[in-house]
Amino acid sequence: MDMALRDWFCTLWSEHVPGADLPLVFFYTDTPVAAATVKPAQHRECFLGQLRRVRDGESLALAVDSIGCPGGRRYLGFSQAMMPNFEYFLSCGIPGVMEGERYKKSPGLVREFLRDAFTFEAPARYVVFRRWDRIEAADEPLAVAFLAPPDVLSCLFTLAGFDESDPEAVIAPFAAGCGSVVAYAVREAKSERPRAILGLFDVSARPFVSPGVLSFTVPWAKFVRMVGNLPESFVTTPSWERVKRRLGK
Repeated sequence: MDMALRDWFCTLWSEHVPGADLPLVFFYTDTPVAAATVKPAQHRECFLGQLRRVRDGESLALAVDSIGCPGGRRYLGFSQAMMPNFEYFLSCGIPGVMEGERYKKSPGLVREFLRDAFTFEAPARYVVFRRWDRIEAADEPLAVAFLAPPDVLSCLFTLAGFDESDPEAVIAPFAAGCGSVVAYAVREAKSERPRAILGLFDVSARPFVSPGVLSFTVPWAKFVRMVGNLPESFVTTPSWERVKRRLGK
């Protein structure tokens, strides 16, 4: 990781988006450095709740047993397993057996969704999350994740499309919260034209994150471009200045 880029972004971010939280980065490694290993999960819980600690400045390393939710293990690449009758769990349920989440109208729609769903195998034993200003020189971030309110999201969304003609430089796929933050970023990082991902619409994940924020995850190569483009973008205009004054309050 280029420490000059780390420090430059901190300067740009505080200047143009005052008061906004710094983003988080994540990457996979077998030997986490300067990160606390999260203890084995004692019950089913969403790993996104751990990100509060990262936003507060603590770096965390999670292994497969650190994640209590089967979906979290799947969408962070630590398992390909899926709970039995998942198509009923995500839709209408099974009377007397399980309650359905009712996120899809029918089990058939869930099966179609799963047929093309992206999965991957974690390339190392741990996934490490750090706040941007805690990045180490040896780190190789895979993606950058913001947890942000609408005014900040408007900045990120517009900047993501600044150097592209395609109006879909940002996608908002149906996904579990962890899928929108991690799995889709892994998928887009493999693309010749990586896109940013707007997420955390998952109703089940919402109680584990702050109200009024969504996620905006950017594959590393695209994020570096966004940082380079920032000084010449709309942040120099009166339109952004009006939003900026509101952020500064």
